[in-house]
Amino acid sequence: MSKILIVGNVTKDVYLRLDNRLNKFETDQNDIKWLDFAFDGSTHKFYNRVSIFGGASISLEVLTRFGHEAKIAGTDADFIDGQFVAKDAETVYRYILCQDRHVSYLSPSEYLRTDWHIPDDDYEWLYIDRSANLTPEVTEEILLFLDAHRSVTKFAIFVGKYSNVNATHMRKLIARADLVITDTKLNQDIKNLITITSHHIEYNDKRVRWQLEDRQDLMTHLSSHLTIGASVFGALVLGKDANEALLLARANIERSILSASSNLDTLEDEISDDYYRVEKYNPKEDQMNEVEINAKRLVATGKGILAADESGGSIHKKFEGMNIPDDEQHRRDYRNIFFTTDNLEDFVNGVILFDETARQHADDGRDYVTFLADKGILPGIKVDQGLELIEGTDDKYTKGLDGLPERLAEYYQMGARFAKWRAAFEVTDHTPGEKAIQMNAEILAQYALDCQNANIVPIVEPELVYDGDYPIEKNIELTSKILDALFEELKKKNVSLPGCILKVNMVLAGKRYHTQSTPAEVGKATADVLKAHVPAELAGVVFLSGGQSVTQATENLQEVTNNGPFPWPVTFSYARALQDPALHAWKGDNANADAARAGFRERLVANCEALKKK
Repeated sequence: MSKILIVGNVTKDVYLRLDNRLNKFETDQNDIKWLDFAFDGSTHKFYNRVSIFGGASISLEVLTRFGHEAKIAGTDADFIDGQFVAKDAETVYRYILCQDRHVSYLSPSEYLRTDWHIPDDDYEWLYIDRSANLTPEVTEEILLFLDAHRSVTKFAIFVGKYSNVNATHMRKLIARADLVITDTKLNQDIKNLITITSHHIEYNDKRVRWQLEDRQDLMTHLSSHLTIGASVFGALVLGKDANEALLLARANIERSILSASSNLDTLEDEISDDYYRVEKYNPKEDQMNEVEINAKRLVATGKGILAADESGGSIHKKFEGMNIPDDEQHRRDYRNIFFTTDNLEDFVNGVILFDETARQHADDGRDYVTFLADKGILPGIKVDQGLELIEGTDDKYTKGLDGLPERLAEYYQMGARFAKWRAAFEVTDHTPGEKAIQMNAEILAQYALDCQNANIVPIVEPELVYDGDYPIEKNIELTSKILDALFEELKKKNVSLPGCILKVNMVLAGKRYHTQSTPAEVGKATADVLKAHVPAELAGVVFLSGGQSVTQATENLQEVTNNGPFPWPVTFSYARALQDPALHAWKGDNANADAARAGFRERLVANCEALKKK
């Protein structure tokens, strides 16, 4: 038994099970039920109300049932005779609306800050609970306390999905911890790490499965993760090995009910059953599996990727040409047209977002990352930071590697599962030079490696700019050279090609060249270059439209398709070639939104059709 001080907040979770028979539920095209919560004086019915203590109280209960002497800092809360006791003034109320197996939360807009007072007694462990809401000032006080009691007190922390893991004070805490528990992605080198996913509990190279599907009550992921985290921690503190600690956590979460977890002796009897098993696994391989699975999803047959990631300068030019105000609301409304097009998920596997858009919200209040993910569409993000001149040349390189791992970690937490980085090569009589090709290839490879380390699929985009005066033969030569340099650097960096996607220009004469390439010429030249210079193990190839007209991009895509088959999936990742009809129909006026969606949908249908060989 150990004395453990828990730092965290106590919540009072009020579960309201909504009555399907009496409430107005509507089923959308994805078979998801929605409750009409219009504030119009209507009444909504629930038939069961369960009120339990959550947050740090769950950890207190689990650790007490494991035989530890535990206390929550800053409160007189206690767990006595199987009951949690606390003053309501010390709790945060949260309402959980339950409909079948789905839940929604009504939570305070600002959670209470977690109190910290230097304890009077000595504690063998300090445990920062997932519910803790720590300020930088409180964090510094905790670190000072730990430094002063280094020989007496060990330290464990549960880092939750919504913790600001990239903030300096959180990184300091994580680095100081003897044990870290998390249900999110951490980009720090951590020796003793317990990871909780929706189906597994992982500790170093051990893993067990867990599931709640057969339960009659409804425990949220927040409560279940708290139970699992405290169970593994409590078992390890008792001296249990990794195998037994994981099995005890699994047994506890699968036996627990909303109002009570299990005692240690009961759980020890439970895990003697053959039902419980520990698996060995390789965390690095598991991470890459997620990247490779998502890469395959992005290039799944018959659908494309919508590029809605125009930078501020690009979208400003679009709006300026149409006399549309370039402000945040108009940019949001413009992109909202595409995301709210009926059955968008039937035409695209993913959407590339600009940072601003990823932080904006749909009409129903969901952020766009969640909005798209709920449709089954993978959300992605543009992460490069624009072009910069290479000193002493007329060529450019793409900047943005500084701080990229931290930004990728944030985007992963937000829900982004792939990223895009563009390197642009303008064609003149002396550009692109060898230095520019090599430098951009190295940058693209480093970006791709950073992405995969963050569990994010990299789309590498070397673009030979279409707006030039050059023949198709020049495009063949330069695109081949750029691809060779790129894949050489990807190989050097050990980037997993099955978890990587190439976004590339089609092979055609420059826009200002006196003789334009026919679709048949484009299809054959593009297919020949790709087959000769793109490794077969790559996840897929997607094309940018690169300034081609709406119909030109579709016709050329059709001819590329006709020159298949290819060793990897081939599809489109267009911006302008999908959006232009919508922009001209919308004109900055939301009264024209339906007409804009119709124009956009027409291009989606046409380009998906162009993926079928004719």
